[in-house]
Amino acid sequence: MAARGSAAAERYAKALFSLASDAGTIPATGQELGRLIEAMEQVPALRDVLVRPLYPAAERRAALRAVGERLGLSTLVLHFGSFLIDQRRTRDIEGIHAHYLRLAEEAAGRVRGEVVSAAPLDAGQLERLRTALARQTGRTVDLEVRVEPALLGGVVARVGDLVFDGSLRTQLAQLRASLTGEG
Repeated sequence: MAARGSAAAERYAKALFSLASDAGTIPATGQELGRLIEAMEQVPALRDVLVRPLYPAAERRAALRAVGERLGLSTLVLHFGSFLIDQRRTRDIEGIHAHYLRLAEEAAGRVRGEVVSAAPLDAGQLERLRTALARQTGRTVDLEVRVEPALLGGVVARVGDLVFDGSLRTQLAQLRASLTGEG
């Protein structure tokens, strides 16, 4: 299976996003693609048929139509899936979906972020952090929160390429470097 970040997956995601944008179905298209991937994960035989090129393309398209009918997939997603079959790119479907979701979030003015804290954050702390990150990025920030006691204290927030490191571990490392002349 291709990497989530492959250039081909990104190109296909942009093409699907453009078509969904023109049709006014950005959220629905992303959800449908997600349902198809979920079905492929739940039924390994379906994944084999759709992904492995040893099955004739006509059989693969017929399997896609059958599962698409059961899942209630739109014509857009079915045509896109058929195109992926013809281009032998169904192996990239997870990466395409990940890129598509990122494009949909950007279009909606949202961005995903991750917060790692030394201890669980209460709702007020989380909201203040989300507000500060939104101010920095100019977008609404959807946060995924993890607790990592190794930080000792504080938080590390990642939003896109930005990293805000307010962890005690980093502060202690910086203090050590300045005291020993290593920094």
